[in-house]
Amino acid sequence: MPVKPRFTAIILAGDRTPDDPLVREAGTQCKALIPVAGTPMVLRVLDALGNSCHIGERILCGPPASAVQGAPQLKEIIRTGKVDWLENQASPSLSATHAMQSVADTQPVLLTTADHALLSPDILDNFCAQAVRGDYDVVAGLACYDDIIRAYPDTRRTALKFRDGRYSGCNLFAFTTPAGRRITNFWRQIEQQRKNPFRVVSAAGWMAVLRYALGQLTLEEGLQRISKRLNLRIGVVILPQAQAAIDIDTVADWKLADKIAGGNRQADKN
Repeated sequence: MPVKPRFTAIILAGDRTPDDPLVREAGTQCKALIPVAGTPMVLRVLDALGNSCHIGERILCGPPASAVQGAPQLKEIIRTGKVDWLENQASPSLSATHAMQSVADTQPVLLTTADHALLSPDILDNFCAQAVRGDYDVVAGLACYDDIIRAYPDTRRTALKFRDGRYSGCNLFAFTTPAGRRITNFWRQIEQQRKNPFRVVSAAGWMAVLRYALGQLTLEEGLQRISKRLNLRIGVVILPQAQAAIDIDTVADWKLADKIAGGNRQADKN
């Protein structure tokens, strides 16, 4: 059996807004440099990727060059070629598209974000191993919403509610075929609505939206409809780790991630 190639990882590290309350609260130059358990979260993500057996090259889109200059450890990682750096574009979808243009079409791509501060090699290995097993062009990581709330009752996550369960996104996407990269065009259309489940589900058609609103749409049915609408084979990996769904969008998210990461670090010492 031929050996599967390792994923090229693309990490989106641009700021969404020029005046982010979270960045102001943290007192950093940009969101990617906000410390979690004492380490800038972008470095935590890069470290997790570097320790996954499924990840090869790492491409960092952002933060801005001025922020990199002010972060000696990140600057050194880029200078030594351990990580390739690209200027981030005007939106996440444009940054992703720009970065993918530098990756051979035959190379599978994993896309994540610099605010995924609790990302771990275990999460990555689980996701990547399952993503390449199915016959899909694009695979997204999800976690069961009830598991997330059970583990972290104080967190607030956006839930997609289906007849067979509730799920939250994990900021992990695998593009396993050249055709899969076309989905970034669709992404540009909906990225402003990423917190609006109805707009996301509408990609499957307005009948699907009605059924979703009535709680009649299953996750698998939604995937099949979106796949047909976009002419792509889209699948999901349901991750067992609740922390896979915790990214940092708010001050409350930051405090939670810092608490979890601090606890994990103490557990590792013991």
